[in-house]
Amino acid sequence: MTILLLGLVLFLGAHSVRIVGDGWRTRMISQLGMQRWKAVYSLVALAGLVLIVWGFAQARHAAPQLWTPPLWTKHLNLLVMLLAMILLGASHSPKSHFKTILHHPMTWSVALFSGGHLLANGTLADLVLFGALFVWSVAALFSAYARDRSDRIRYAEPAWRSTLIAIAAGTAVWALFVFWLHLWLFGVAPLARG
Repeated sequence: MTILLLGLVLFLGAHSVRIVGDGWRTRMISQLGMQRWKAVYSLVALAGLVLIVWGFAQARHAAPQLWTPPLWTKHLNLLVMLLAMILLGASHSPKSHFKTILHHPMTWSVALFSGGHLLANGTLADLVLFGALFVWSVAALFSAYARDRSDRIRYAEPAWRSTLIAIAAGTAVWALFVFWLHLWLFGVAPLARG
C-alpha cells in the first residue's frame, strides 16, 4: 500500500498545483520557462502514475474487503464508464457540446471513472485509489470553475460534428476496454458475473 500512496501523492500532487498554488505555479513557469516546467511536471506525474499502477497491482490482492458491492453496481459502472470515456473523448474536441456545457470534460471523466469504480469495488486498495481520485476530481472541478469565473473564460460554440466524433471515439475506447483491454491490463473482465 505504501507504493500506491506514494504514487498518489506524486501524481495527484502534480495535478493539484493549480488547486492549491496557482500563484506559485505562475512564478515557477516564469523562472523555468514553460518547456522546462512541463518537463518537470510530466516527469513527476509519470513517476506517480507508474507507482500507482505498480502499487495497486501489489495492494489489490492482499487488501481487506471492506464491503461487498451488489452485482447491479458492476452493471451501473459499465454505463458510467461509457459516459466517462465519451467525456474523455470530448476533452480533445474543443467544440463538442460536452466541452461547451461542462467546460472541463476530462476532470468530469475522472470523477465518473473513480466514482463508478468506488461503487463497484469494495477493497481497501479500491477505496484508497478511487477515493483519492474522486476527491481530487471534485476539488479540481471547484477550482477550475472558480478560475473560469475570475478569468471570464468563454467557450466555443458547439458543433455537432465535434460532439459526434467525441461520442464515437469514447464509445470505441469503452468497447476496447470492456471486451479486451481491461482483462488484459488488469486481469478483470468487466462482463464477468459475480
